[in-house]
Amino acid sequence: MCGIIGYTGKDNAVPYLLKGLERLEYRGYDSSGIALLKENEILTIKRKGRIRELEKALSPDTSAPCGIGHTRWATHGEPSEINAHPHLSQNGDFALVHNGIIENADTLRLSLEKEGYKFRSDTDTEVICNLLEKSFNGDIISCIADTVSFLEGSFALAIIHKAYPQRIFCIKKESPLLIAPGKNAVFVCSDSIAVKGICEYCYYPEDYDLAEITNGGVRFFSREGLPLAKAPVKIRRDGSESEKSGFDHYMLKEIYEQPGAFRSTVEAYINADTVSFPECNLSSQELREIDRIHIVGCGSAYHAGAYGKYIIEELTNISTTAEIASEFRYGKAPLNEKSLVVIISQSGETADSLAALRAATEKGARTLCIVNVPGSTMSQTADMLIYTKAGTEVAVATTKAYLCQTGVLCLLGLYLAFKTGTAENTELIKRLGEISGLYRDIESELAEDSELLRAAGVLQSAEHIYFIGRHTDYALALEGSLKLKEISYIHCEAYPAGELKHGTISLIEKGTPVIALCLRRDVFQKTLSAIKEVKARGALVIVLTREEFRSCFDKNDIVISLKSCCSDNLSLIPGAVRLQLLSYRTAVKRGCDIDKPRNLAKSVTVE
Repeated sequence: MCGIIGYTGKDNAVPYLLKGLERLEYRGYDSSGIALLKENEILTIKRKGRIRELEKALSPDTSAPCGIGHTRWATHGEPSEINAHPHLSQNGDFALVHNGIIENADTLRLSLEKEGYKFRSDTDTEVICNLLEKSFNGDIISCIADTVSFLEGSFALAIIHKAYPQRIFCIKKESPLLIAPGKNAVFVCSDSIAVKGICEYCYYPEDYDLAEITNGGVRFFSREGLPLAKAPVKIRRDGSESEKSGFDHYMLKEIYEQPGAFRSTVEAYINADTVSFPECNLSSQELREIDRIHIVGCGSAYHAGAYGKYIIEELTNISTTAEIASEFRYGKAPLNEKSLVVIISQSGETADSLAALRAATEKGARTLCIVNVPGSTMSQTADMLIYTKAGTEVAVATTKAYLCQTGVLCLLGLYLAFKTGTAENTELIKRLGEISGLYRDIESELAEDSELLRAAGVLQSAEHIYFIGRHTDYALALEGSLKLKEISYIHCEAYPAGELKHGTISLIEKGTPVIALCLRRDVFQKTLSAIKEVKARGALVIVLTREEFRSCFDKNDIVISLKSCCSDNLSLIPGAVRLQLLSYRTAVKRGCDIDKPRNLAKSVTVE
């Protein structure tokens, strides 16, 4: 959550700060602000709401060669101009922007108040400002090191001080931050998307590394003030991801990018008639010793894991679980060197998933991360890596990143089966060929037919919607429900079809929409029975099924059919595209802010 941008250079910082904030707005959009350092004075401009409100507040002649900016997702304190970043110390000498949560902020605030410090905001960030002021003795490096030693929790900080013109000071712990040199300038930001097209390389500081940025370059120091050497990393380019390219919304554009993203992802790891993951370094013998796999993620990444559980268990006969990261990290699952923990995260910075990764490592488990962002914290922490090739997503609601994760999990199941010999090679090669060509099935599902649009028209006025399915159809129901609720604001729930009669069916009344997923041939009749049960209670049924099953439903049912004829285990992937489009069209009809839904941020970097 929250986006940080900083600039120091030979040009006016303001246009660069605003452009960076626009690109980082997916990380939070409750409020925004900038602080400019010019001639030993700090000017702050902050506004509640989107970046456009900040732009309106700036006069055309506002300029400075150095500044920091922030777009906020509220944690401590409601969204307001007072709580917006940047924050100033009491004497106004320090200004800073902050991503993360200081867990002992209340204790530190009380201590500072006893010493006479007064606070303007409700934020934990202002506590850091006043700690800096209190610790400052003329040496800003030691001041920052001393200040962060009192902080518990996570933070990424960009700091300016009146006495240090054209300098920005940075430090991080468990929150993303990178530093990128450009032409006659240096940037600091939360995500490289903020400087794409401007900078070719960046540096990723380790936790507690201190950085001093000037328009001439960057110097790194340890907490003890000793110089550090850092190697730059090339910033990956993903084309014109920051433009809508004629689409009404980024989400729709990203839905249509899925065939290419999925193809790029799976083709990167298919080598002739087998699967090859260059950054997975376990031998066949070590893989045969694994007796349990835990797939861990949050939100859509968890839903991808719920799908992967079914695929991996079938192919490997290894007991596999899908678990929510925020629960897994506090659980008591017996982990050891025979355990493989697979962490899934688009950003590689998800706080709960990182905590789960660290917990698994501490217990001696082998760890494998599926991530989309090279250089992310997760990519630097895990034992093994598999990158998805989804490119950058601007819309908060994930589409192509989720689909690429499901593709990687299919390949991971095949990889384990090839390596451990749990299935016949001829069967594995057949499945591999189907996955390789699945991008065509994804592409075929992008056409929006009358039944899909009719379903969106019905759902737009619903108050409660229930998704049901069995096996991988249930995994798809989880993702379909999330996608619809997060962009349309309609209450949705997903249930295994067989569970309805164990309590939830009491909520079904006349006109209640039930979206039934019937893509698997092997459980079709069982799901059909559940559909009859809800219809007997007056439910309005919307079905996502195969064309071959269309005749099995009543004329009053809304039937959205797949053009794809893929196998049961792969049907979730093209099916997800249909549900994404259904969610999108429903949200459009309701007039919702599709790319930036209320209260959400794309990268959840706080617990």
